[in-house]
Amino acid sequence: MKKEIVDVLVIGAGPSGSVSAAYLQKNNINVKVVEKCKFPRYQVGESLIPRCMDNFEEAGLLDCLTKQGYQKKYGARFIKDGAHGTFDFSKKHGEGWDWTWQVPRDHFDKTLTDELTAQGVPIAFETEVKDVKFHDEYSVTRVQHADGTETEITAKYIIDSSGFGRVIARQLGLEATPKIAEHGSIFTQVKDVNRPEGSEGTLITFEIIETEVWFWYIPFSNGNTSIGFVGPMEWMNKFKGSNSDVLSQMMETSIYYKEQFKDVPYLFEPYKVANIAKNVTKLYGKGFVLTGNSAEFLDPVFSSGVSFATESGLKAAKLVIKELNNEAVDWEEDFVTYMKKGVDVFSTYVKEWYSGNLQKIIFHKNSNEVIKAQICAVLAGYVWDETNPFVKKHSRLIRNVAKLIEMEEKMTD
Repeated sequence: MKKEIVDVLVIGAGPSGSVSAAYLQKNNINVKVVEKCKFPRYQVGESLIPRCMDNFEEAGLLDCLTKQGYQKKYGARFIKDGAHGTFDFSKKHGEGWDWTWQVPRDHFDKTLTDELTAQGVPIAFETEVKDVKFHDEYSVTRVQHADGTETEITAKYIIDSSGFGRVIARQLGLEATPKIAEHGSIFTQVKDVNRPEGSEGTLITFEIIETEVWFWYIPFSNGNTSIGFVGPMEWMNKFKGSNSDVLSQMMETSIYYKEQFKDVPYLFEPYKVANIAKNVTKLYGKGFVLTGNSAEFLDPVFSSGVSFATESGLKAAKLVIKELNNEAVDWEEDFVTYMKKGVDVFSTYVKEWYSGNLQKIIFHKNSNEVIKAQICAVLAGYVWDETNPFVKKHSRLIRNVAKLIEMEEKMTD
């Protein structure tokens, strides 16, 4: 069996693993990436939020992405019963990026790994982790390649960015109950032959079908569009037949987009995912750290997946470098507490979206522009900025504002 020795083994070559590996390489760390799939491959998570741009920039990956001509995303629109609520990232509270991208993830992720390769990072595609054994000062990971051969990789540290593969979490029994209620999703892509001209055809939109059921519209610059529904499993399971049949039936519930996609063929059989939220009992241990979706995934409603993936991937890489340099690292404070602050803020917004409170604020006719700017900053991913009261007091402000809106509406009835 072939044997290799590296400082850091990164499992998974998605955005989280790519950011980790790029930052490690940039700082002269001997890193290797193993990836179960062959790239390009389809992946969900096609809408980004501005915070991840900071992470790509710091990792040295922004330039290669900027050259690709992806559809720029300047904000997001929400539609419910004819009412519109639009957020413009340039009008958010605080500093930070005013735009990001909507991306076909197969092309996007391949662009990242091509850049990693160009920077000298070795990536083993079609390579599956079969076993990991942890020792006092190192780990030994046995991987199997596409041709059936195996390699043992000895590493001082493992960054598990394996996404929903959740390699270390599964092996060590770290799966935990998600923080968000159980929802499912079904999605595909289409050639958007009926796409409207101008900004109407480029703006990511969320159409609310019911309080807990929504449809996404994510147009790409290549003419394709991602479409999908998210809802409670009870609602999802009402529709029968093949995944194509199910999605077609669901499209009949869309007031705004039903006609645009009527008789438009799906580019591939829709994917259906049950219970999309994920969680773990711990994010790190002796010789390993979990990042991205391998650690926790909330819900796709505000497109936070890639942002938290890159945030945790970059933070993990920085702390691993310190540890390799024999500097003191408090993983509980510097990684867990830090990530938890951001996740807790976003979890509140997801929960209050499904409770209906956040929807009341978004669709309020007489919206307060200061409050809207503060909420916009959260939706842009700047969830660690405690100058924003809707970050610092997230657990109660949304409910309080929603109650004030209810009172105002009762007085005007």
